[in-house]
Amino acid sequence: MLLVTRLTDRLARMLAFVGAAGVLAMMVHVCADVASRAMTGASLPATVEVVSYYYMVLVAFLPLAWVERKEGMISVELLDFLLTPRMRRVSDLAVVLFSITVYAVIAYASWLTAVKNYQTGTFVIALQTKIITWPGYFLPPIGFALAALIMIVQLLKIVRGKTDADWGSPE
Repeated sequence: MLLVTRLTDRLARMLAFVGAAGVLAMMVHVCADVASRAMTGASLPATVEVVSYYYMVLVAFLPLAWVERKEGMISVELLDFLLTPRMRRVSDLAVVLFSITVYAVIAYASWLTAVKNYQTGTFVIALQTKIITWPGYFLPPIGFALAALIMIVQLLKIVRGKTDADWGSPE
């Protein structure tokens, strides 16, 4: 099981790194667009489309698994203090099962959309230039599928009563 944990951790880190690189690339691209407008009066072609269909999707969905592994999602522990340790474990199990289901369903649905867009060769026209957009549709299913896998590892951790020290730290 330690091997699965290490593998999912590395994948989550790798996708988070790609997401961070996307933030830097978006920053450079948008700054170049602003500089181009200031110096020449003309925008770089397709900046809005590239930011919308690639950078934003990359930044939003690829680091999702890393955030889950670091337990960085927003959680509300409104009644947590009232629960016994056993009931807290049951609550944690229910939340993890729900998360796995939601991530898996969204990964599957977004995969179907990505495949459909690939088959039709989805694109947009920007300044009489064809910008292919279908590759960006494959980013959400990757992020959601790995988040589901991370949650499966979390489920196994809860079921077996292990701690992060037993499974390998999320750092």
